[in-house]
Amino acid sequence: MAYLYLLLLNEVSMKELGEYLKSTRVSNGVSITEAAEDLDFSTSHIENIESGNVRAFKDVYELRESVKQYAKYLGLSPDKIVEEFNDFLFEHTSKISLDDIKAAQKDIESKKNKVRSPYTKEYKMKKRIWPFVYIALGIILLIIVVYIIVNNNNKVPQRTDELLGIEEGEVL
Repeated sequence: MAYLYLLLLNEVSMKELGEYLKSTRVSNGVSITEAAEDLDFSTSHIENIESGNVRAFKDVYELRESVKQYAKYLGLSPDKIVEEFNDFLFEHTSKISLDDIKAAQKDIESKKNKVRSPYTKEYKMKKRIWPFVYIALGIILLIIVVYIIVNNNNKVPQRTDELLGIEEGEVL
């Protein structure tokens, strides 16, 4: 119990937190395989938590939830353990240099520009409205031209004044 107070008063590393969880497990008389079966974890999962091996986990949130479940299983206060884990996480991430953050951003940007398979590539639809406008204007112009031609061809020529006195069939 005194160890928990030391943990809570000092800045904690993940290794120290893992050692505390391990000592609690051992003092409760629980084996790693028994804890793994009860929690539905692999034995290596618990070993990584107890050794403080943060890199073995894909996601920090997964690790935090695992530590919380493990602490609850061991009869510890999960909130206090998660608080210590969060302190560790804050200490760990606050030491990341600005150069490392910029390098990580460059890595992310380079992955965005990476060549992809046509089956997995996401296509952005470009709005090309101008071709449709030109096609519509061309169709309207064509309709107007056809209308003018058809109207001029179907007109009956008007009689002129000189032909007014002549009737059909009359020979001059």
